[in-house]
Amino acid sequence: MSTTTPTTTGTAATDGAAAPATGSLFRFATAGSVDDGKSTLVGRLLHDSKAILADQLESVARTSAERGFGGKPGAIDFALLTDGLRAEREQGITIDVAYRYFTTGRRSFILADCPGHVQYTRNMVTGSATADAVVVLVDVRNGVLEQTRRHLAVVQLLRVPHVIVAVNKIDLVGYDRAAFESVAADVAALARDLGLPDTHTVPVSALAGDNVVERSANTPWYDGPSLLGLLEGLSTIDELETDLEALRLPVQLVIRPQGGLSPELADAAADAFRDHRAFAGRIESGTVRVGDQVEVFPAGVRTTVTGIRRGPEALGEASAPLSVALELADPVDAARGAVIAAAGSLPAPRRELDADVFQLDGRPLTTGARVLVKHGTTTVQAIVTDIRGRLDLDTLDTTPATALTTNDIGLVRLKLATDLAVAPYAAHRRAGAFLVIHPQDGATLAAGIVVEAPA
Repeated sequence: MSTTTPTTTGTAATDGAAAPATGSLFRFATAGSVDDGKSTLVGRLLHDSKAILADQLESVARTSAERGFGGKPGAIDFALLTDGLRAEREQGITIDVAYRYFTTGRRSFILADCPGHVQYTRNMVTGSATADAVVVLVDVRNGVLEQTRRHLAVVQLLRVPHVIVAVNKIDLVGYDRAAFESVAADVAALARDLGLPDTHTVPVSALAGDNVVERSANTPWYDGPSLLGLLEGLSTIDELETDLEALRLPVQLVIRPQGGLSPELADAAADAFRDHRAFAGRIESGTVRVGDQVEVFPAGVRTTVTGIRRGPEALGEASAPLSVALELADPVDAARGAVIAAAGSLPAPRRELDADVFQLDGRPLTTGARVLVKHGTTTVQAIVTDIRGRLDLDTLDTTPATALTTNDIGLVRLKLATDLAVAPYAAHRRAGAFLVIHPQDGATLAAGIVVEAPA
């Protein structure tokens, strides 16, 4: 399995954190083993950051009282704020990914609350795939468990930029510093083994609210920020990558004013683009400016950007993650699935690749399986030519395997029917990610990242 060397691990949570622009959007996911208090932490975070409506809080308080939560009047079960499905409330577990939106004085957040049960680990992959950070809960009394190792391995697989390990229930051990530091040391060792580059640990009590939104007087030995303070100070993926990666725009739609659009869209396209064909899509990385040299894959054409449109508005430049339409100086034969990139930045087209994959479907992935690979806006046929190993979560070694089953993380080789402009995931997060899809029923079998693109 591919790893990178970690750069920071420990309790000092602000080292290297960039101060975000006010109002910037930050996406983070939460995960943790069963009964580590994840839903309670999320509920406490929303409550203490004033993100809960009065009527919702009243409903949760009423339900908590009916169930006799906490054994005293007025106690609130904060987990009820996030466990929205009836089955979740009845069983007291999180099943599906629940998205929550809230804002503070410094930035806006999208929170993906992911399940903790091993059978729902695939949902954790879904919630973490686009996250700027992942908050993994660990019960201070239990320490690092197999599911903790699995969650952190998924985080490494997906190359999430920031990892926060919230050591929960610190109140149940009398706010003992030694208990926290023992868990923090285990987390640091695991982060080094996995190659997690930016890992922070925070002692918290989700139930009591210690170090969740405000620093707690109960942990004077901890000199880092609260969980929310840390989240407010970390850089987003787009802030980290905009200046580091070249332009890449997968084409979603070719706008041809002469036909192929509804009358309303055709009229709007004619007004905006006149006689020019335009290529619309979301900028995955980098910045494009009028006058820039670009190349188009798979056409192999190098040309110049003559116009950038966002709806009817003409722009001089645009950066990720903006959705725009580009006008090019030369005629280009390109359709949905093409890629427009900065000239000279596209990797060599490949028909074979090695990849780390996380098996999501109940059907095993075996050598010889015929699948579809969805990369960006294009989907191609492929075959699994080799399963090169499976990650052992106890030893973190790659062991021989003939098949990958649900929740396995393995290394496979794929042979593609059509060239793709893929890049190693470590070099380009979005250009190196793909999905493995069942060709008959369209189910997602696995999520993968390119670790090598062999000639």
